[in-house]
Parts: sequence; C-alpha cells; structure tokens
Amino acid sequence: MDASMNANAGIGGSGGNGILVPQTNDTAGTTGVDDPKQDLNQVINSIQKTLGLIHQLYLTVSSFNAGSQLPLLQRLNALVMELDNMAKLSDKCNIQVPMEVFNLIDDGKNPDEFTRDVINSCIAKNQITKGKTDTFKSLRKHLLDELEQAFPDEVESYREIRAASAAETKRLAQAQSTLPNGDVKVKPEF
Repeated sequence: MDASMNANAGIGGSGGNGILVPQTNDTAGTTGVDDPKQDLNQVINSIQKTLGLIHQLYLTVSSFNAGSQLPLLQRLNALVMELDNMAKLSDKCNIQVPMEVFNLIDDGKNPDEFTRDVINSCIAKNQITKGKTDTFKSLRKHLLDELEQAFPDEVESYREIRAASAAETKRLAQAQSTLPNGDVKVKPEF
C-alpha cells in the first residue's frame, strides 16, 4: 500500500489487496420506531462487518513491517469502533438463548440438536397427554353406560342438562364472536 491508500484505510475498508471497499454505517437510516427484526439485522450486519475487520487485521498483522504500522492502528481503531457499535446495537435486541445450546456448541455439536430434542420431547409429552385424555373419555363413557343400566331416569336427566349447558355455551361463544353490525366473525381455515 502507498501513503494515499493508508490514509484512506481508516475511512473505508481495504480488501487486503489494495482495493478500497467503502463501508457504510448501517445504523444511519434508522427511524424512531424500534423494529425487533430490523434491530436484529443491524446486529447481524455489525457482526459481519466486525468479522471482515478482524480478517483485514489478520492480513495486516501476518505481513507486518514498519511501514504497515499506520494501517494496523487504523484497522484496530475501526475494529474498536465497530465493537462499540455492536454493543450499542445489541442492547436493543432481547434474545434469550438456552444454556443447553451453548453447552452443545462448546461440546462441538450442532445446536439444531437442541431444537430437535425439544420438539421430540414435546411430541412425547403430547402423546402422553392424548393418551390420558382418551383414557378419561373411555372411563366417562363406561361410567355413563354403567349408570344408565342402574339409573336410567337420572342419566336421561343428566344428558338433558348437559345438552342445555352445551347449547348455552355455544350461544355465548357465538354472541362473543358477533360484530357490532350483526355479522359473525369467521375463523379463517388454513
């Protein structure tokens, strides 16, 4: 690099081969509205920019000589500024990562294993719950059959009360889904 390129290295980024790559500040165009997705994208862009600066710093350090001290200092300053920018941007993001994911990464495993294990665990618990529900439905049906044989009149009264209660519950649910103009809210079916 010649002296003119060294002076520009602090303003833009050098591709390491003498070509200047302009670097923009991704936070300059933000609005007053905090959009979590936009905040996350800004952090991701800052991380990518930091990785690029680290790579440039590596190239400068690996071929260090007395003449490359100024570019080294400029790249160190750019890295520090970008790390500071990243810290400020990350304050806007509230991302919770389970410790198990970090433990898997530390063990050299794929963090997707955690997601797969959580989903498999949910499926297993769902199957257990469904089994319990089906067992209680079967027990209820069996008890009603036994009660109907022993007390047919009471079971008939019970069924009438249950039917009236179910109709009242359905009527209330429909009343709550009625719009002020009399139309009924319809759930979209997917």
